[in-house]
Amino acid sequence: MTALSDLTRLLGRELATLRDELLAYPDDTSVWALPAGLPNSAGTLTLHLAGNLRFYIGATLGATGYVRDREAEFAQRNVPRDELLRLVERAADEITRTLAALDPAMLAEPFPVEVGGVRLETQRFLFHIEAHLAYHLGQIDYHRRIVTGHAKSVGALPLSALTDR
Repeated sequence: MTALSDLTRLLGRELATLRDELLAYPDDTSVWALPAGLPNSAGTLTLHLAGNLRFYIGATLGATGYVRDREAEFAQRNVPRDELLRLVERAADEITRTLAALDPAMLAEPFPVEVGGVRLETQRFLFHIEAHLAYHLGQIDYHRRIVTGHAKSVGALPLSALTDR
């Protein structure tokens, strides 16, 4: 295994889980519910994650041409679940294509964009992006459980997705 193949598998696994989480909501309205004490709905977090991944991986490393509007990620409301699922699939496709074409030597180079006043090497920043995705995925899982009253997992983060079999 290489760092690129590990990242591709991890990101793919988390995006598949994000899809499963969205599908586990009973309807579009519940995806956007905002119970007291929660700062973001699953819809908002999905828009944020898709924008983040499409910008930092797709556009920055893969030259996809995607232009991010971070403010809109947090301002939009009531985007239909089907559209959210399309955004997740688009992000997954861009990540897969970008990482498959990325020269492994690039991982040791500084990431092309400074983020938060910090410039990390590309590999370290990509692992940060993966952790960011997993962090928000956990928030979406708890949001779904609170909104729906169903405590059952969607089978998040299966280790089998990381094996060579």
